[in-house]
Amino acid sequence: DPRGIYRCETESKQRSPPLQVHYRMCQNCIEVDAPTISGIVVADVVATIFLAVAVYCITGQDKGRMSRGEGRAPLAFRWGRE
Repeated sequence: DPRGIYRCETESKQRSPPLQVHYRMCQNCIEVDAPTISGIVVADVVATIFLAVAVYCITGQDKGRMSRGEGRAPLAFRWGRE
């Protein structure tokens, strides 16, 4: 554990003012550098664009077809006693 109070001492036995060091170690921390972060951002943007194109293609292909009921006369209902 590197926490504590430190002093520098020269060969002529002169001592510096005390320096207190606070250091916290993390057991589950992961160090991430700039290229890793930029890779994650680029991958997220590419995945989002791919998903948007896929949704657009899937929903856009039904526009040219008619549904089963389209183009037919509506059904007439007869209300009354039989």
